[in-house]
Amino acid sequence: MRDVTANNTDIINQLGPLAALAGSWEGDEGVDIAPGQNGAVETAYRERLIFEPLGPVENGPQILYGLRYSTTAWPLGADEPFHEETGYWLWDAKAGQVMRCFMVPRAVTILAGGDAKIDSNSFSMAADAGSETFGVLSSPFLDQAFKTVRYELQVDIHADGRFSYAEDTQLQIQGQDGLFHHTDTNTLTRVA
Repeated sequence: MRDVTANNTDIINQLGPLAALAGSWEGDEGVDIAPGQNGAVETAYRERLIFEPLGPVENGPQILYGLRYSTTAWPLGADEPFHEETGYWLWDAKAGQVMRCFMVPRAVTILAGGDAKIDSNSFSMAADAGSETFGVLSSPFLDQAFKTVRYELQVDIHADGRFSYAEDTQLQIQGQDGLFHHTDTNTLTRVA
């Protein structure tokens, strides 16, 4: 993998549908719907997302370009974050696939993927527990108490320079019938 500071413009030109995301973004239109003691709890939030170009990453004949990212989210009006994650968004031009691999400090890792065209301004990714390719892994506690069985992400890059996402983390909560849809949505604006 080459140094990301060597020539970001050349790397960004290889990012396909992820190219528009390079940079720093903020948004305060977030809505998180998470499980609580007595049902769903809705939290409005603000978020800062940083995408740093990287690549090429060579896996034999496979060449990936991507974005190293981190995100932090705070409930509106709060100083302490309630969510953080770090990972990579990747583009495989030959396969026409976008991928996102990340870790949440609740001891969950996700590798999600989906098909996209090089000039797509809308794309989705998904992962399933038990999959050997695009999958979900959790700690023993979470696997028993709040098992993530499926993760879905929809990304839309808007003509006005903003982007939005909608996540659906589907949980099997111990002692409850059916799945709980832990959802997050936000629209962000580039700040750098």
